[in-house]
Amino acid sequence: MTAFHLGYGTNGFANHRLDDALRVIADLGYAAVALTLDHDHLDPFADDVVKRTEHVAGLLDLLGLRCVVETGARYLLDPYRKHHPTLVCDEPERRIDFLNRAVRIAADLNADCVSFWSGIRPSTVDPDTAWRRMRAGVATVLEEAGERGVRLGLEPEPGMFVEHLSEALRLREELGAPELLGITLDVGHCVAVEPDDAATCLRRAADLLVNVQLDDMRTGVHEHLEFGEGELNLPATLAALTEVGYSGVAAVELPRHSHAAPDVAARSITALRAALGSAASRPDNDLDWMTQVDHPWLVEAEDRVRADPAAIRTLFPAVGRKVGRAPLRPETDPQGLVHGTVDDLARTRLLAVLAEVLDGSRLGPEVADLYRYGDDAERRGVLRGLSALPPVAAHTGLDIVKDALRANDIRLVAAAMGEFGARHLDDHTWRHGVLKCLFVGVPLAAVADLDRRADAELLRMVGDYADERRAAGREVPADAVTLLEATS
Repeated sequence: MTAFHLGYGTNGFANHRLDDALRVIADLGYAAVALTLDHDHLDPFADDVVKRTEHVAGLLDLLGLRCVVETGARYLLDPYRKHHPTLVCDEPERRIDFLNRAVRIAADLNADCVSFWSGIRPSTVDPDTAWRRMRAGVATVLEEAGERGVRLGLEPEPGMFVEHLSEALRLREELGAPELLGITLDVGHCVAVEPDDAATCLRRAADLLVNVQLDDMRTGVHEHLEFGEGELNLPATLAALTEVGYSGVAAVELPRHSHAAPDVAARSITALRAALGSAASRPDNDLDWMTQVDHPWLVEAEDRVRADPAAIRTLFPAVGRKVGRAPLRPETDPQGLVHGTVDDLARTRLLAVLAEVLDGSRLGPEVADLYRYGDDAERRGVLRGLSALPPVAAHTGLDIVKDALRANDIRLVAAAMGEFGARHLDDHTWRHGVLKCLFVGVPLAAVADLDRRADAELLRMVGDYADERRAAGREVPADAVTLLEATS
């Protein structure tokens, strides 16, 4: 289970009305949005900006979308010069005013932060002068942020004055390490210009991260690419985010893909879920991680499914014999209830490949048959792999999860209450799934998004269950006690 929230940037939906873009992003399964203030997407200079902001805040709440505010609109401040004026040019006042407006909007949206960058240093401005202007401008915006309680995220940007993470960290230190000034990190930028890979950069920024942008790039080239088209190690990057305990927004940043926004966003979340299936299962023991995800048989099996999707029907049952059935974290999760098993992970990989080569009309029935005709291990693999499938398979996945929750196999129940169940089960069914875990002995650590979805009704139900156990002279499960105490 991850603590961060996957999102998508509205700058990749430039041809959509903002309301429509937000609804599509939510419908695709994203939990957050990176909202770029722009002419048609909540213009901060519009006469009705306060009313419009109130409307957007209500829609975000209705859709359950967390939010960060981005300030990278190209021609919002100057119709002739992209991104002008900047914080380091001769007249930065309009940029500072814009950032202050963004802070006020972020406060009204209850956004995590306002993300910004330095801009390009003009050839007529020497580096020392640019650095002084940068410090002064950020200090001014920090005053507004302090009054509103809004965090700022300084983003190193290829080709701009503050280009590298080290420079952003230096600026923060020179400003006295203000609590409200954090770091926005684009993992693609790390590939393009940083000396270290994205995972290392994320670990370096760690507690200062307030916003993360997700995209692929190639070394030395500042071009935002879809996942898999560049050199980013996506599973390792997401694993690093989990490792450092990042709990904010990690949003896809594809500003030049608006012409096919819904399709690109759907492909992106499928890639992210597949990578998360690998990243979340990374072991903390002596098992060799690369052996698990790049087992020769598994690599060959993936290629066979790409060439002939029907091959998955014979490959799926063979997974355990070929790659093993060990729990991924035997020391802390010996039954694989929380993190799954090696064969769970391999089957997730096969399902992700199947989703690449089958359209929605064929994918759902194929996945349903893998579950229906599979043994318990194969069914568990399907359940854990549902999060790697695109939204078109959601209806099939929901039927599968509900069937598993009627079983008494604790590993099926645990897998059913994972990421897919957390996203798609209605409140009533999800609450009863949590109770089922308590009944059959599944640790609540296996329940994805428990902190987010736990509500007063669930706590009442768990409280009633605990009271019944005590009245009967029976021990109350420790997880039930912990849940009730943590929310009391």
